[in-house]
Amino acid sequence: MRFNAKDLALLARRPSGCFDKEGRLKICRVVGDEKLIEPRERWCRLKGNLLFLMKNKSFEASEVVILERCWVVEFRSKTDVSIVLKFQSGEPDLYLEAASKPDCESWAVALGEANSEGLQNKIQQLRRLIMEIKEERSSDEARQFLPSSQVDSLGELQFTSIQRIANEPKLEFSLACKDLVAATRDRKLNTFIQVSVVHPAEHILTRYSSTEIVEGTRDPLFLTGVTFPPEYPIYEETKIKLTVYDVKDKSQDTVRTSVLPDHKEARADVGRSFLGCTTFRVGDLVKSKEQQLTLTLRTSDGGKTVGTIEVNLVKMGELEDGETDHITTDAQDQKCALVRECTATEGISGRDNLPSLNAVLKNPICKLYRFPTSDNKWMRIREQMAETTLSFHVPKELINLHIKEDMRRNQELKDLGELAPHWDNMRRSVIAHCDQMLSMYQDTLAELGKHTGSSFKSSCSKGEKTLEFIPINLHLQRMHVHSPRLKDALYDVITVGAPAAHFQGFKNGGLRKLLSKFEAERRNTGYQCIYYSPENTAKAKEVLSNINNLQPLISSHADLLLNSASQHSPDSLKNSLKMLSEKTELFVHAFKDQLVRSALLALYTARPGCVLKKPAVPRNTAEEGDDLQHQDHPSQIKRQDSIPHHSEYDEEEWDRVWANVGKSLNCVIAMVDRLLEKDNISNIKEGENDPAAADCRMLHTGSDWYEQLYPLVITLKDCMGEVVTRAKQSMAFVLLQELACGLPQCLMLTLRRDIVFSQALAGLVCGFIIKLHTGLHDQGFLQQLHTVGLLVQYEGLLSTYSEEAGMLEDMAVGISDLQKVMFKVIEAKSEDFLPIITGRREHYIIEVQLPAKMFELLPQEIKEGKLLRMYPVLFNVGINEQQTLAERFGDTTLQENINQENLELLKEYYKLFTEKMPPDCLPHFQEQNDLKGLLENLHQNIQAKKRKNVEIMWLAATICRKLNGVRFTCCKSAKDRTSMSVTLEQCSILRDEHQLHKDFFIRALDCMRRMPHRECTEECQMQKVCIQHDTADGFPKVLQTSRRDIWKS
Repeated sequence: MRFNAKDLALLARRPSGCFDKEGRLKICRVVGDEKLIEPRERWCRLKGNLLFLMKNKSFEASEVVILERCWVVEFRSKTDVSIVLKFQSGEPDLYLEAASKPDCESWAVALGEANSEGLQNKIQQLRRLIMEIKEERSSDEARQFLPSSQVDSLGELQFTSIQRIANEPKLEFSLACKDLVAATRDRKLNTFIQVSVVHPAEHILTRYSSTEIVEGTRDPLFLTGVTFPPEYPIYEETKIKLTVYDVKDKSQDTVRTSVLPDHKEARADVGRSFLGCTTFRVGDLVKSKEQQLTLTLRTSDGGKTVGTIEVNLVKMGELEDGETDHITTDAQDQKCALVRECTATEGISGRDNLPSLNAVLKNPICKLYRFPTSDNKWMRIREQMAETTLSFHVPKELINLHIKEDMRRNQELKDLGELAPHWDNMRRSVIAHCDQMLSMYQDTLAELGKHTGSSFKSSCSKGEKTLEFIPINLHLQRMHVHSPRLKDALYDVITVGAPAAHFQGFKNGGLRKLLSKFEAERRNTGYQCIYYSPENTAKAKEVLSNINNLQPLISSHADLLLNSASQHSPDSLKNSLKMLSEKTELFVHAFKDQLVRSALLALYTARPGCVLKKPAVPRNTAEEGDDLQHQDHPSQIKRQDSIPHHSEYDEEEWDRVWANVGKSLNCVIAMVDRLLEKDNISNIKEGENDPAAADCRMLHTGSDWYEQLYPLVITLKDCMGEVVTRAKQSMAFVLLQELACGLPQCLMLTLRRDIVFSQALAGLVCGFIIKLHTGLHDQGFLQQLHTVGLLVQYEGLLSTYSEEAGMLEDMAVGISDLQKVMFKVIEAKSEDFLPIITGRREHYIIEVQLPAKMFELLPQEIKEGKLLRMYPVLFNVGINEQQTLAERFGDTTLQENINQENLELLKEYYKLFTEKMPPDCLPHFQEQNDLKGLLENLHQNIQAKKRKNVEIMWLAATICRKLNGVRFTCCKSAKDRTSMSVTLEQCSILRDEHQLHKDFFIRALDCMRRMPHRECTEECQMQKVCIQHDTADGFPKVLQTSRRDIWKS
C-alpha cells in the first residue's frame, strides 16, 4: 500500500480532540502464545482505521497499524486487561494491555468498530433507523395538526384492548423462518430472532425478548416463543418488529439473547450479522382467520427479500391435532431441525380466576416453549417467574411482633419488685441491653416502612443492615405443561437465597455452631447467675404466653356469666359457664409444673434480706431422677445441691394459692347448678298457674342470681390475679437468668436467629399460599393437609467451605425453627388478602385469608380453624468448586449430619402419612415408583458419602412431589446454581412425566437456561448454561458450565 509518510506523521501530531481514542497501552508482537519481546509502554492514538504507536505523547509515531482484515480478541475474565489483534495476512498478532478493565473494554469496542466492516454495520443501523422513522412519520404528521388534548383523548379511544382470560398472558405466539438467504451459498446459518415492540402512543422501539439460536439450517423452527404478561400495555394497534440475525461465530461470545434496557445498544461487531426484518400489527395476528401470519423478511433498505417468517398465535388451552412431520438430524454437525404442520382446534375450558394471588405475586416474567414428544406430538410449556410482596410483608409483621414481645418482657423484668443489690444490678444491665436491642428493631421497622421499588431483595443488597430481615431473591418459578395426551400440569418451585445473617458475617460460624458454643459456656457461668436449661427457658416463655392469652379470656367469660345472670337467661348462663370452666382449667393446668415452684423459691432468695452463700438454682425433676446425667456433669451436681431451702419460706404456699383458683371455680359451678335447679322447680309450680306472676318473679330472680354469683366471680378473679402475679414474676426471673448468663451474646444470637427465621418464614408463607391455591380442588391434598400436615422440602446447594459453611449452619437452624409454625385458613373480610401473623417467638400462627367462594371449597375441619402443621426438611449437596476444596482438604461432616437428621424427619412424615392417609391420595404418577423404595435409595445415597452426590437432590425432590409437598431450591444468592438446578429438574420432569423427545432434552435445557433470572443483571441475563463434559467450574457433570458456553456482552 502506498502512503505519504509526511502526511501520516502530521496526522499523528494533531491535537487530542481530533482522535477517536487515545491513551497508554503496553504493546508487543505475539506468535502463537509466545511474546517476541516483553510488552513496552506506548502512547496509542486511533483515527479511523489507523492506530498510531508513539513512545511518548510528544514523540513522533514509531509505527502505524492499519486495522483492516483483522479482528479483536478480548479475554473475558474479570482480571484480564489485555486484548489481541489478529491479522488474516498471517503476520504476528499485536498484544495490547490496558491499565484497567474498563479501559480495556473501551479499547476493544473502539478497535472493533474501526475497520470498514464496523463502518458498514453503522451504516446499516442508520438505514434501519431511517426506515423506522419513515414508518412512524405519517402517523406523527397526522397527529401534529391536532391539539394535545385531542391527541390524548384520541389515543385513549382508538387503542383496542386484547380479549383474554383473567390472570392469563395477553398475547403469546411462536415463530419459525423459511428459506433464509445466507451471505454465502455454502454457509449454514445460525439464527435467532430479536423481538421489539412499538407502542402506538409513544412510538418508541423497545427491545422485548429474543428466541434461542437455531444452528445449521435455513428453515429454523424456534422452540422459544413470545409471551406478554397480563400487565403489559399491548393493544391491537401495537406494532411488533421481528429482526433475524445470523450468529457467525459462537465462540466470539458476542450475542445478546435477552431483554435490554431501552437506552442500551448491542455491539455491532463480527459476532453476528443482520439478515432481515419485518413488522406486523397485533390486531392483524389476533383477527386473522387461521391465527397465523406469513411475513416477508427484507433487508435494511427494504429492497431484497431474504426469506419468510411465520407467526402463530398460541393459546395454552388449545389442542394441536398436527404432528411433527419429521425430525431430521444433520449427521455432520449434529444439529436438529424441525418441520411442523399443525392446526389449533377449539380450546379447553378456562381456569379458575384466583384474585387473591394478585396480592401475593407481582411482576411476572413469562417464557413460552414448544417441545416435541416421543410420539411426534407437540407440548406447550409456559414458564413463569414472579416476585412476591411477602418478601417485605412477612418480615415487617415479624419485627412488629418482636417489638411488642420485647417491650412486654422488659416490663415484666421491671415488675419483678425489689431485689437484692446483686440481682438488681443484673436486672438493670439486662434491661439496658434489651432497650438497645429494642431500639434497633424499631429503627429497622421504620426503614423498611420507607422502602419503595422492587418487592424483592437482590443479592448485591444482602450485606445491607436495613434489609437483613428480608429474604434474598425470593421468587416463584412455575412451569405449566400442556401435553396433547395428558392433563395440564403445574410444577412450582420456590427459589430463594439461603436464609442467613449476611450482615453479621460468618467469621465465627453460623447459628448451629454458635448456639452449641453458647449453651456450653452458659452451663459454666459459675456463681454469677442461675443456669436454666433451654427446655426450662422455653417453658417459662410458654407459661408467660399462656398467662397473657388466658387471663383476659377468663375475665371476659366471667363478665359474660354475670351478664347472663342479670338477664336471667338459663341457656346463656350454661354456655358462659362452659367457656369459663374450659379456659380456667387450661389456666390452672399451665402452672402445674415444677419449674414454677423452683423459680418462686429462687426469686424469694433474691429478695433483700435473704443472705445466701450462692444464688438459688432451680430444681429440675428430670435432672433429679437422672443419675447418669449427674455423673456426666459433676459441676452440675454441686450447683443442684446448693439449692436453698430457707426456713422462712413456705413451699406449700404456692400450692394453696394455685389450688384456690380451682376451688373458686368449683364454687361458681355449684352455685350455677343450684340456681338452675331452683329455677326449673319454680317454673313447673308457678308458671302454669299464673304467667304474669312468673314474669315478675323472673325479674326478681335475675337480680338474685347476679347478687349470689357476683361475690364468687370476684373471688375467682382475685385468686387468679394472685396466681398471675406470682407466676409472672417467677417466670420473668427465669428469663432474667437466661439473659444475664450471656450478655450481650444472648441478645445477639436472638437477633441473628430472628433474622434467619424471618427470611425462612417469608419463603414458607409464599410456598404455602401457592400450594393451597393450586390444590383447592384436590380433596386428597386438602385431607392430607389437615390430617397429617404439609411437607416442605428445601434443596440446598451450599458448599461446606469458608463462609458458605456458616450460611449452611444458619440455614439449618432457620429451617428447623419452621417446625414451630402453624397455619390457619380464614375467610377474608375485605379485599386485603395478605396473611396475618400472630404469636411469639417459637410459636407463630399464620392466618391465610381466602375469598368467600374459595373458602367454601375447604373441608369442614380447616374451615373451623384447625391448625395445620409444617414438616420442613433440608437436604444439602455442595456442587461448586469450593465444595471440591472442602471434600479434598476440608470437612463435609456438617452436610452429612444435616442430611442424616432430615432423613429421619422425612421418614417420620412418611410414617404418619401411611398411617393416616389412604393410598389413593398420592398423585397419579405414584404407581411408577414405590415411595418406600425411594426412601431406602435416599438413605443409601446419604450413607454412601459420595462426592457431590446430586442423586440425593433428585430423590428428595421426587419424594416431595409424590407426597404433595412444597419444593424450595436455595444457594447463596438464588442465581446461578439455583437456576441450573431448577431448569435441570424441569427438563427431567418433561422427559419422565410428559414424554419429551430424547433428542431434544439438551436443547430444551438450553432454551430454559436463557431465561433472565433473579436480579436480571446484564451478565446473568446472558448466561447460556449447557451440559458439557469439559468444564472449569467444578460442578457435577449434569450441572456443569463451560466457560466458552457463557454469552457475555
